[in-house]
Amino acid sequence: MPGPLSHIRVLDLSRVLAGPWAGQNLADLGAEVIKVERPEFGDDSRTFGPPWVKDKSGNDTRDSAYFTSANRGKKSITLNISTAEGQELVRELARLSDVLIENYKFGDLARYGLSYDDLKSVNPRLIYCSVTGFGQTGPYRTHPGYDFMIQGMGGMMSVTGEPDGSPGGGPQRAGVPVADIITGMYASIAVCAALAHRAETGVGQHLDLALLDSQIALLAYQNTNYFATGKPPGRIGNLHPNIVPYQPFKTADGEVILACGNDNLFRKFCAAAGCTELAGDARFASNGKRVEHRAELTRLLQAVFSRRGTREWVRLLEAAGVPNGPINDVSQVFEEPQVKARGIKVELDHPVAGKLPTVASPMRFSATPVEYKLAPPVLGQHTEEILRGLLQKTDAEIARLRADGAV
Repeated sequence: MPGPLSHIRVLDLSRVLAGPWAGQNLADLGAEVIKVERPEFGDDSRTFGPPWVKDKSGNDTRDSAYFTSANRGKKSITLNISTAEGQELVRELARLSDVLIENYKFGDLARYGLSYDDLKSVNPRLIYCSVTGFGQTGPYRTHPGYDFMIQGMGGMMSVTGEPDGSPGGGPQRAGVPVADIITGMYASIAVCAALAHRAETGVGQHLDLALLDSQIALLAYQNTNYFATGKPPGRIGNLHPNIVPYQPFKTADGEVILACGNDNLFRKFCAAAGCTELAGDARFASNGKRVEHRAELTRLLQAVFSRRGTREWVRLLEAAGVPNGPINDVSQVFEEPQVKARGIKVELDHPVAGKLPTVASPMRFSATPVEYKLAPPVLGQHTEEILRGLLQKTDAEIARLRADGAV
């Protein structure tokens, strides 16, 4: 069966990560996604290397590995939107599209006659998704926004890292650009909701997604903990503010994460680990008590964990039904039997690299499974195909567009 969005065409004018992540999600769901890039240069993230994609001979290409993480399933066309001809080609593509994704600074596309109001007159059914640092309203709307600064402004770094004064203490950014990625995820959901609304009404709309808004939303219970107490949460490293024990422990040869999300799991753990006296201790009888006596319980459990190696703990706790796991590096992730069984690593046919590894979508459908049809494109790979096939341009028209620098 074709993907659930196989009837949808997306015009992706975004670059780097947040917008492209949304476009890739829609491509995974079956949409035709046309990525518009600058002639000669393309998406900025193509240059975010090393590391670089290797060609079939093992040589570096001009595309970064970073770029391939967010552009699977797309067709690339190069257009110069600073020219009148390039702007008109975008309008023609928008007329034939269901969704447009853009992450230009507030007001930038209006200078080219490509704002939502401009394109709504061309295609009233168009869903126009704007992704910016601070949104389309408010005093910061004209400010540029980047993931690192948004993690700081949005509170993420205030709750990430070891406490001040401890070894390695101080604010830390997450190991991946979570503000960009979560904004792309929210954008994907918003687009699908707008498509459902359009199916009922026949009318498109403007979607306003901001990195700052999304980053704040991602704080989840840290926000509501603050609302409940009036006290902003701080950094507690790998500990959980509301659940104990829910943290890593050093083993005889490494580390293992223990995740006792309720009192029953804590009792199961104590039975399996041979420390039933802790389950019967009044200080640790409930999660609330364990949170109050976190430091003492951590000290006692660390002594227990030091008696065995990581893999022995994993086997023992798995057999007891206690949630746990090792701390893997990325190479170890892809060696996990579960990861292999789920087919998380997917190889796609790339015109320069040959077989290009990528990561499967985590979305699984029983009736409309995700299909991986296109590798991340090389710059302008589909320009001729789109001009000739979709826009019905003649050879003479294409030659003129190239001569004028529009494509």
